[in-house]
Formats: sequence, C-alpha cells, structure tokens
Amino acid sequence: MGRSRHEACLNAHPGRYALGGDTIDSKGRFANIAAAVSTGPPTPLVTAAVILAAGASRRFDAAMPKLLAPFRGRPLASWALEAVAAAGLDEVIVVTGGCDIHRLLGPEVVVENSDWMAGMATSLQCGIAEADRRGHDVVVIGLADQPFVPASAWTSVAATRAPIAVAVMGSQRTPPVRIERSVWPLLPATGDVGARALMAASPHLVTEVACAGSSVDLDTPSDFAHWEHHDPAINDAGRGTRT
Repeated sequence: MGRSRHEACLNAHPGRYALGGDTIDSKGRFANIAAAVSTGPPTPLVTAAVILAAGASRRFDAAMPKLLAPFRGRPLASWALEAVAAAGLDEVIVVTGGCDIHRLLGPEVVVENSDWMAGMATSLQCGIAEADRRGHDVVVIGLADQPFVPASAWTSVAATRAPIAVAVMGSQRTPPVRIERSVWPLLPATGDVGARALMAASPHLVTEVACAGSSVDLDTPSDFAHWEHHDPAINDAGRGTRT
C-alpha cells in the first residue's frame, strides 16, 4: 500500500460550517436545516468515509492495543479498513489517537486527535473538521472495532439522501451512519458519545437502512476468543429503508 497522509486535526470543536452561500451555527440551526434539505433534483455529493480509531480500548487488558490484536488471522482494525476501501466512497479519513495503526494504512487521510482521551465526540469532530476542510458534503461514520460490517453496508447507507441515515442490522441501529453537512453543527462536541445523541435528539431527520452484516464490536479479550470461533447472526435483510 502507498504512504498514508498524516493530517493534524485542525479543530476538535468546529462551530460553523459553510452551507451553500450561507453558514449554519449553534443559533437557529433547525430553521436552517429545513432550508438546506432540497426538494429539487438530486445533485452529486462528495462523500467521505470516516473511521474512528482513536480510543484507548480501556477494557482490552492485553499485551498489545486492541486494534492491532490478531482476529481471524489479521489485525482487528484491518477488517473495517478493508470493508470501507471496498465500498469505493470518494475518500477515506481515519481518526487516530490512542493507538498507532499507521502500519495498517495506505492511501487514507490520517487525522491525529490529540484530545482523544476526552471521548468519542472529539474524534468525531476531528473527522468532521477534516471532511469540511477537504470539501466533502457528506460523511459516513464507522468504527474500527466492528469486523462484521461489510462493504455493502457502507454503500447502502451512503446511497441515501436523508440528512441522517443509519444502518440497521437485525433490529439494531449501528454504524455506519451517514450525516449530511447541513446537520454537522448538531453533533456533540464533548463527551463519550457520537451520532447516536444526534439521532435521539432529531428523530425526524433519520432514515434507517436495512443492511447485511452484524453490529458486533470487540471490546475485551473474551470477545476476541468467542468471535474467533463463532459467527454472529448475520442479518441478510438486504437493501431497504424505513424512516
């Protein structure tokens, strides 16, 4: 693989994003969102996949970082990285921090979150800030510790036109989550929360996308041991959406 491009996180807590010729900030957000959701002909959107890989994995008490630990013959994070690469989105941004996974990376844009210990929201904001700087209109957020999310889930979620779209595997919402630029300012800036908080606060903006795959994430050595030899109940619902 080629060399990774290492980019510093420009701003862990962006407060304003361009929206057409205007801006949208913490005041009057919902009014602006209504204006931002177009009813005209769809236009191509530039979409970045954002993989969050910055956590410390505190529950993983082992000799090596969780994301580098072997799972089914290769480092855990490589499963998510391979799936998102196969999805063929416009660009892949990987947010790192607590674990050095650079040896697993190739052409991805790498963003270092120096504030990763403050929680997932800071990593999410780093990814959003880099997507904004690089001119993307949409991000699709995923996690590096979910090895059973296939490329088809990334492409199915990315293909929707809702402000927020989330994969559903079985009956459970799970990353990847698609988030359009119009709602980026509503994402949490602090705490150990991600897009789930936004979806809970704004359910009318959310579309669910039935996807193949499993939402299983690996947090502990016992998780690794169990799923090394067992297959999760892979949902095969295929494509489809419900709001």
